[in-house]
Amino acid sequence: MMVAESLRIEVAGVVLDADVTVPPSARGVVIFAHGSGSSRHSPRNRYVAQELNGAGLGTVLADLLTHREEQVDVHTAELRFDIDLLAVRMIALTDWAAEYETTCDLPVGLFGASTGAAAALVAAAARPHLVAAVVSRGGRPDLAGEFLRLVHQPTLLIVGQLDGTVIELNRAAMAKLAGETRLAIVPGATHLFEEAGALEQAANLARDWFLQHLPHWQATRLKHSSS
Repeated sequence: MMVAESLRIEVAGVVLDADVTVPPSARGVVIFAHGSGSSRHSPRNRYVAQELNGAGLGTVLADLLTHREEQVDVHTAELRFDIDLLAVRMIALTDWAAEYETTCDLPVGLFGASTGAAAALVAAAARPHLVAAVVSRGGRPDLAGEFLRLVHQPTLLIVGQLDGTVIELNRAAMAKLAGETRLAIVPGATHLFEEAGALEQAANLARDWFLQHLPHWQATRLKHSSS
């Protein structure tokens, strides 16, 4: 049976709103890190989440800012670039998913968009025993700074072909990542993947990456725990 819940999760000293969806016999769960003033209601991230659900992957779409913080950020735009704050909450959500009864037995992937990609990568560096793979869409992995060298998980960087500056920032970040890394450039796409078929391509790339790496990570973990 498909599990679909709207929760208020107490983590890192705050309460975050989240939508959790886990299909039957899920092969993993993906936690989304929104950025640049976005939230769990982002139509682009919700589209990607639906594609992952259809492929048998659970998703956690959580607001990384509280409602009050979102109101402040609308006027100041400062919290969306507070990578330390966003990363602390991504780490806390990762820990929560490892304990929550619906997701505790599932390998965890992280999906970050825009500045959320940096938060996802910092969380991956901080939780190597929990996070199996990372995907960035139109992300700013460069903002993860020196944490990039601590990310050993397979990482997919998806960028639009017409997003030239972000492509170069991703290439620079790619050189610092310690694990398996791939840069996927979606033809004809701009930063927000608004062109016909662009977001679908990005979602398919993310789905395939997680399906390749999450079950493999789970099998490896089970093997090590039984030896």
